[in-house]
Amino acid sequence: MEKKISRSEEETFRIAKEYASQVEAGDVICLEGNLGAGKTHFTKGFVTVFGVDQAAVTSPTFALINEYHGKEIEIYHFDCYRLENVQEALEIGAEEYLYGDGICIIEWPERIEEILPSHSKRVTITATGPEEREISFNP
Repeated sequence: MEKKISRSEEETFRIAKEYASQVEAGDVICLEGNLGAGKTHFTKGFVTVFGVDQAAVTSPTFALINEYHGKEIEIYHFDCYRLENVQEALEIGAEEYLYGDGICIIEWPERIEEILPSHSKRVTITATGPEEREISFNP
């Protein structure tokens, strides 16, 4: 497991870009971390690698899935925080995204664990100080 330390939002953004440059079509990235850990900010850096404006990224808490149209690939940003059960994700067609050709980046993946592909990758963001974050990558 690889770990990086971020001491600012800018560093988190840069780390996310580095990570995204290694991601391929069909990958499912599970972002784990407490509220306020920086999952959405990580996503902002992540999507810029694919030609998506970071300003387009907002937490999809109320929409569940935001779709970003990259230059060569679709990116699907899930926020499963408000899901009551996995059935709600199935009803909106989550499996089509998870097993499709785009890239999925999922906040609160533990809410839909049972339908996640076995090849899902994990990124855990842990606040270790007011601005400092430990970002762990588990392939």
